[in-house]
Amino acid sequence: MKNVTVRNLSDEVHRAIRVRAANHGRSTEAEIRAILTDAVQPPERIKLGTLLFAGINEEDRLTDDELETYFGRDRTPSEPLEFGR
Repeated sequence: MKNVTVRNLSDEVHRAIRVRAANHGRSTEAEIRAILTDAVQPPERIKLGTLLFAGINEEDRLTDDELETYFGRDRTPSEPLEFGR
C-alpha cells in the first residue's frame, strides 16, 4: 500500500470530509480512501470482459460443453512417478 500526503487542504474541505465520514460511520482517512476510489474506479464503469462479451451475438456464443472442451481442465488421472532403482 502506498501513502499520500495532501498539503494545503482548506479547513472548509477538511471539515466537510470529517462530516461526510461521520455520516458514513467511518474515519476521515477511510472516507478519503473511499472518495479517491470512487473517483478513479466508479461502480458504473464498464469492464473489458463485460464489453467483449456483450459484443458477441447469442448464437455465436460457446455452449457450456464447448467451453469445457476448449478451456476445461484435463481430468485424466496422472500416473505415479517411478524412480529408477
